[in-house]
Amino acid sequence: MNIFKKIYCRSFQTVFKIALPFLPYRKPKIVSALSDIPSVLNKKKKSCPIIITDPGIAKLGILSMLTDVFDNAGIEYHVYDKTVANPTTDTVEEALAIYKDNKCDCIIGFGGGSSMDCAKAVGVRIARPKTHLSKLGGILKVHAKLPLLVAIPTTAGTGSETTLAAVIVDATTRHKYAINDFPLIPRYAVLDPKVTLTLPASITATTGMDALTHAVEAYIGNSTTPGTRKDALMATELIFNNLDRAYTNGSDTTARKNMLKAAYYAGCAFTKSYVGYIHAIAHSLGGEYNVPHGLANAVILPMVLESYGESIYTKLHDLAIAAGVADKDMSDESASKIFIQAIKDMKSRFNIPGFRKGKAPRKIIELNYGEGIFFEEDIPKLAGYADKEANPLYPVPVLMDAKTLEQFYYKLMNDNTLKNEV
Repeated sequence: MNIFKKIYCRSFQTVFKIALPFLPYRKPKIVSALSDIPSVLNKKKKSCPIIITDPGIAKLGILSMLTDVFDNAGIEYHVYDKTVANPTTDTVEEALAIYKDNKCDCIIGFGGGSSMDCAKAVGVRIARPKTHLSKLGGILKVHAKLPLLVAIPTTAGTGSETTLAAVIVDATTRHKYAINDFPLIPRYAVLDPKVTLTLPASITATTGMDALTHAVEAYIGNSTTPGTRKDALMATELIFNNLDRAYTNGSDTTARKNMLKAAYYAGCAFTKSYVGYIHAIAHSLGGEYNVPHGLANAVILPMVLESYGESIYTKLHDLAIAAGVADKDMSDESASKIFIQAIKDMKSRFNIPGFRKGKAPRKIIELNYGEGIFFEEDIPKLAGYADKEANPLYPVPVLMDAKTLEQFYYKLMNDNTLKNEV
């Protein structure tokens, strides 16, 4: 990265960090059970929610856990259950039509990050009806109050129930962008472990690694606060103590509850301190090829951490202690390497694949676009997307431009890079 761009990025990040104490961040109020939602709606004088979810939630029977609560309470509701992974502007418009046609007065995002992002985007469209979502990408562009928004995560990873961001894919261009503004923070987060008990092991693993990525990127960045550091360390500790348990025994209610807490704390950490290049790269893969976000983060996380080198040794040492894989008497370098290896070991235990040739995203590309489409040709475009998302906003420990970021995409496709990790 040239010196002028570096100066611009660091100046932008410094100003933002100085402004942090004065910005209207808030944490959603925690609701511990689905059965408490009717009283929340009554308190807020809301009577007709739209539930925004995805087909998988409905198929697994999880949706009925919520609708039964509303049926028993005599609350009218309407359901949009066609949210796709990496929600598009088209899905947002479909859900918006249901909200308007049925005169709904509040929004419930029920599912993983995609459902909650879609719910937030619907709220944005209601608040800013004359503005296309793409015009609101970036930071602090909404400037309008959303309808009452309740987030109910059915996965423990995205942290969307705490964040000011909604990540949307343009249905035409396939460009993935984030809308960031304080009105998008849900008013309530419902952390009920019962809705996560049937989550498949593979999704448990990748969403858990997503939460870990949030905690790590928030902690190693340059815009941390005492509060975000505390939240990130707490999330890391909870993940290392509970993710394996939730993965091997999905009915372990305590582990599921603790993973929901971990995702919540990690979400609180990164919504203030932001993420970094891991997320930027993952978003580009998700937008272009529909690679699941948690999967992408899990694969990219150790790769980017290694590239930062000694700039993050001290901070990774702190995280390693929280994770229980190192002690304070170790050198920073040794502890950081142990922590990165512990992440790789988690990937191995959870059977999270790499993106080697013949694996995703190549198979995904060919499925979507046909054979003969080469991932290599897309790398400059994808790196450009990641560069645009991350710089100057993300306070990363080491600045990189698009050309430097390309190295990670090549590593993802190199047969030898991820051998023994598939």
